[in-house]
Amino acid sequence: MKNYEIGHSNGGRTEFHNQLGLTGAEVSINTLPAGASVPFIHSHKENEEIYIIMDGSGIVIVDGEKIALTKGDVLRVSPNGKRQIFASESESITYACIQVQANSLKQFTENDAIIE
Repeated sequence: MKNYEIGHSNGGRTEFHNQLGLTGAEVSINTLPAGASVPFIHSHKENEEIYIIMDGSGIVIVDGEKIALTKGDVLRVSPNGKRQIFASESESITYACIQVQANSLKQFTENDAIIE
């Protein structure tokens, strides 16, 4: 059995939990066309979300506050933050969303890595 899996994003929204057999995180890559939005406001019971803006621009509204997003930005939203993402009117936005249980990280890379 190999120690890795490879997935592929095919536009729109691609969730990787099944493609990669993820057991500790929910990961998706999402593209919203210009002027579009995630069609709902949401929060989570236990999971924080990290958004990594890969291309384009837009805004996210978290608890009523508008936050501008551009390529290279990274945003963390706590589980109870009510959020909704919008692409700008003039261009699409592509982002990775990583969802993990809040307060579950036990070790960072420097403590968890095994150097051979």
